Amino acid sequence: MITRTRLAAGACALLAALAAGMAFPAGAVAGEPTGEDAPKVDLVLDVSGSMRTRDIDGGTRMAAAKQAFNEVLDATPEEVQLGIRTLGANYPGDDRKTGCKDTAQLYPVGPLDRTEAKTAVAALSPTGWTPIGPALLKAADDLDGGDGSKRIVLISDGEDTCAPLDPCEVAREIAAKGIGLTIDTLGLVPNTKMRQQLSCIAEATGGTYTSVEHTEELTDKVNQLVDRAADPVVTPVATEGADACAKAPTLKSGLYTDREEFGQQRWYRVDVEPGQELRASVSVGADRAVNPSYGVLLRAVTVHGREIVRGEAAGNGRTDVLSTGLRYPKQESDEEDAPAEAVCLQVTNSFSVASGVKTTPGLPLELTVDVVDGPGDSADVAAFGLGRGWWLLGLLVLVGFLAGLLWGWLSRWRFAIWRTN
Repeated sequence: MITRTRLAAGACALLAALAAGMAFPAGAVAGEPTGEDAPKVDLVLDVSGSMRTRDIDGGTRMAAAKQAFNEVLDATPEEVQLGIRTLGANYPGDDRKTGCKDTAQLYPVGPLDRTEAKTAVAALSPTGWTPIGPALLKAADDLDGGDGSKRIVLISDGEDTCAPLDPCEVAREIAAKGIGLTIDTLGLVPNTKMRQQLSCIAEATGGTYTSVEHTEELTDKVNQLVDRAADPVVTPVATEGADACAKAPTLKSGLYTDREEFGQQRWYRVDVEPGQELRASVSVGADRAVNPSYGVLLRAVTVHGREIVRGEAAGNGRTDVLSTGLRYPKQESDEEDAPAEAVCLQVTNSFSVASGVKTTPGLPLELTVDVVDGPGDSADVAAFGLGRGWWLLGLLVLVGFLAGLLWGWLSRWRFAIWRTN
């Protein structure tokens, strides 16, 4: 009994340890960082009347924002082109139509003159409405042009007051343009409705939402976001998948964006030479309210429809982005001029929405394609994965059996010594 127990435990432990090492291969970086153009950041500040409220470190919300801006301007990297836009800063009246147009460029996006920018911020005074949607549209125009990274940092203490122009829809429209613009949002006070709206804006463009209640937190977060804009980025390339493999666009290694309707299939083609390995991953984002329980499937198939390998993932409503990936190593050929194999990638989703929720445009899709040299030594797990045969599984079972047998014999020997003594 002891021998059997030890044997099973040893075999399971060894198999689990080796399998864990195989389950998480090192990822590949697709595409090359761009950065020929300077990164751009537009700080969008809410200057509506509610910013007079005194609930941040004993001072007003406006005072906290000004202090944070001064410190951020001092710390902005030289290579970053920074601008400042306001919303609700100029119209103090009650006319809603006029108040919802109140957004202005306080400091143009470009090389930073710290003294000039600080002077402009110092003159701000909480005034009017909260036209977040119109401000985001104008901020996107502020950042237009160039291939460098583009980031909007929105700082607000309340939700938009200019419906029916929904800021979430505005953010989705900006994301759909495929210009690589990210919107990060910061909420100055805990507020459920504001949090939901600012989170929706950020998620639509792959940005982040943060709630801050202290001046130091605000300064640190804005600094972090501005610094992040200066990091080298891979600019996604907009593409359009087909509804069948035969019509699919041929992709090279890189990062691609697309839109996929609910329940739709999107097809792409990749040429893989003998001795190369295809590594692909896909992420589909739920940029609107979706029903819980959904999935994403990524398949690699031949042009004749035979499945080679697949990756799939399922969600239950706790995350807004679902990702999966696959690897396909093509064996070396004995022929010197062996042709490349056309591999078709199929992306399918099972997202659904309740009645009344817009289904267009489709869900944002990000596809990473990387074609690299195939594994050449045993250090790469793909060189002897189970896809190439069952001999590895047999070897693991044998090693586990011998390890368990040895452990059981040692246990019995120790038990016998203990009884003798």
